Amino acid sequence: MKHCHELLGNIKSKEDFLKFMKMYMQSIKQDDVRDYLESLSSWINDMEGYYANTDQKMPQNINWDFIATVLYVGSIYE
Repeated sequence: MKHCHELLGNIKSKEDFLKFMKMYMQSIKQDDVRDYLESLSSWINDMEGYYANTDQKMPQNINWDFIATVLYVGSIYE
């Protein structure tokens, strides 16, 4: 079974990011942190609707790999 950190460097799309998040959440022990990450993933999955409903332009060229790296490293950095 792959670990979420093995995906880092190869996350090119929202779908790749959501796959990373699913794997990452499985490694989190604290329920409140896992709940937060689940909410974050749900919002990202539906974010086009947020931008459409708030009459905002959808961000382009999102660096999904950078976001995943920040989340992962924040959980292991001393």
